[in-house]
Amino acid sequence: MTIINELFHSGLNALLEYLSMHVLTCLVPAFFIAGAIAVFVSQASILKYFGPGTKKFQSYGVASVSGAILAVCSCTVLPLFGSIYKRGAGIGPAIAFLYSGPAINVLAIVYSARILGYDLGIARAIGAIVFAVGIGFLMSLIYRKENTAKDTEVFETLCAEQEGKSWQLQVIFITTLVSILIFAAAKHWVATGVSLAILGGILWRWFTKSEIRQWMRETLRFVRLVIPWLLVGVFVAGIIVDLVPERVIVPYVGGNSLFANFIASLVGALMYFATLTEVPIIKAFMDLGMGKGPALSLLLAGPALSLPNMLAIRSIMGAKKTLTYVALVVVFATISGYIFGLIAQ
Repeated sequence: MTIINELFHSGLNALLEYLSMHVLTCLVPAFFIAGAIAVFVSQASILKYFGPGTKKFQSYGVASVSGAILAVCSCTVLPLFGSIYKRGAGIGPAIAFLYSGPAINVLAIVYSARILGYDLGIARAIGAIVFAVGIGFLMSLIYRKENTAKDTEVFETLCAEQEGKSWQLQVIFITTLVSILIFAAAKHWVATGVSLAILGGILWRWFTKSEIRQWMRETLRFVRLVIPWLLVGVFVAGIIVDLVPERVIVPYVGGNSLFANFIASLVGALMYFATLTEVPIIKAFMDLGMGKGPALSLLLAGPALSLPNMLAIRSIMGAKKTLTYVALVVVFATISGYIFGLIAQ
């Protein structure tokens, strides 16, 4: 009973520390940004670039950053991927979109930088973009004989343009929200106040009450989707720090060998992480001695893959392509983590 109480208090202390340090200045603004992107940035205007007639530079460029634009999680990306792949998107851009969707989620990047350090946060963002393009291109090259246009007309109908705010207003609006996040995280309260005043003016001048309510609803949807799992993840991370001895972590992922990065990549690929829960868990492992290289390897492989995710992907594009995709993610994550570990030493 004493051990259970100690573990419970370890998890509770980690949870209380997290709530006091990170929620107000980090996650709250990030939720509003995610909600705004989901509502005011047209998914159709992004998905249309994945069509078979689109130039490769455009399709891979858009696909590699679509996670930040579309703000999808690992569960949401699968039906979107299935739709664009089955309706005519090339396998390269479709795979780039599949990887980048959960990997470049705006919440995940912000949260990683805040909790794990800006070096890991930036490395995760850059690595995810490079992965999306590289893995998509290699999949297209490997299966080039099957990479043909299927039904351009149907695909264009699926991705028909929707009316929305002008892109200039979208940029100004999202930039203002990002500035609030940055200034609040840095505790520059005067700059935060100025940004909030600018946001109020933008909403009053260019947005209707209906659009604002839609934004609030979408933001609340993200909160309901993420927060319960995130709190569980923080609680479990607190228990891990108290329960798992350092001697279990250090021999396998404590250094920066290729083996350590491969183990981290493989574990990340097999485990299921609810949105953002990988961050506090990796933080717990780092506190126990995990190296920065393996931490990045796990960050790059974990959110994009899991056993349930693999089974769903297999049902869409078959076992052979799925195994190739998984192998490429693990190899890319291993090499990237190893290189980052050398730089970060």
